[in-house]
Amino acid sequence: MKVHLKIQRFNPEKDTKSWWSEHDVEVDETDRVLDALHLVKWYQDGTLTLRRSCAHGICGSDAMRINGRNALACKVLIKDVGKKITVQPLLGLPIIKDLVVDMEPFFATYRSVKPYLVNDSDPGERERLQSPEERARYDDTTKCILCAACTTSCPMFWATGEYVGPAAIVQAHRFIFDSRDQIGDERLRILSDATGVWRCRTAFNCVEACPRGIDVTRAIKEVQIAINTGKR
Repeated sequence: MKVHLKIQRFNPEKDTKSWWSEHDVEVDETDRVLDALHLVKWYQDGTLTLRRSCAHGICGSDAMRINGRNALACKVLIKDVGKKITVQPLLGLPIIKDLVVDMEPFFATYRSVKPYLVNDSDPGERERLQSPEERARYDDTTKCILCAACTTSCPMFWATGEYVGPAAIVQAHRFIFDSRDQIGDERLRILSDATGVWRCRTAFNCVEACPRGIDVTRAIKEVQIAINTGKR
C-alpha cells in the first residue's frame, strides 16, 4: 500500500524556521512508521535526520509525534495510523535537526530527583530482601524507558521548562516507595517545591503517551499523597 508522509523539518545550519517535506512510500500495513521513515531516508532524502536504536520498543530513542500524538515510531503500525501520516519532533525540547531533539533538559530533571537506590547500611552476605508486596508497591514505575513521551505530552511542561515533568516523578516514585531505599523523604522534599508534583493538572496526556502502559498520573498522585501525609 502507498502512504503519504508529511514530515516536519528543521536544519539550524540553514533554516530560520521549520518546514515540511512530503513523501510517498510503498509499505505493508503491518510495517511500522519507523519503516516508512527509513524508506524516505534511504531512498528519497538522505538528509532526513531521526534518532533510533533498538527498533523494538525497548530503548525509547525514536519517540516523536505521529498524527499529533506522542509515540515510538518503532511500535506504531501503518494500519493503525492510515495512509496519511504526519510526523513531528517532540514538543517542548530544543530541536537539534528534523526529528531529533536535545534530550539534555529532560535528563537534567531526571537527575534532579536522584533516580538511584541509596542505602548505606551493611547488606550482609546476601542481597537486601523484599517481600512480594514490597516489590509490587513500585512495580509499575520500574517500566519507564526514559523516552520522554510522557513529559513532552504535558501542557504544563510546554508552558514552563521549570516543571520537573512526569518522567522524573515516575523515576522518583520507583525509589520513594522502595523499602530498601533510605532517602525517600529527601526526594519528597525535592518534588514538593514549585517545580515539582503540584504543577500537575491531571490532563492524563502522560498516561495516553506512555508506550509502556505506566499509569503515570496515578504515580504522581501517590507522590502527592506521600508529601501531604508523610507516609510511604
